[in-house]
Amino acid sequence: MPLYLDIHHKVEGMTSEGIEEAHRKDLEVQAKYGVRYLKYWYDLNTGRAFCLVEAPDKEAAIAVHREAHGLLADEIIEVTEGR
Repeated sequence: MPLYLDIHHKVEGMTSEGIEEAHRKDLEVQAKYGVRYLKYWYDLNTGRAFCLVEAPDKEAAIAVHREAHGLLADEIIEVTEGR
């Protein structure tokens, strides 16, 4: 299955708790779309967040974020995992 990195350039009012909650909501919804959110990273200083996701396509990854919490990524890049 394709692997994607999604990038949120500026999440207004970002907190550690808020990002953790958004990820938990993604996990609750992901199976409906055949998606698996694997990891996430964030930087409170810049408001940037990154999600690593296995998905059949970009649209499925977008659908999870849209339904789970509405925080859509600014970019979604298909990536290949290195060894």
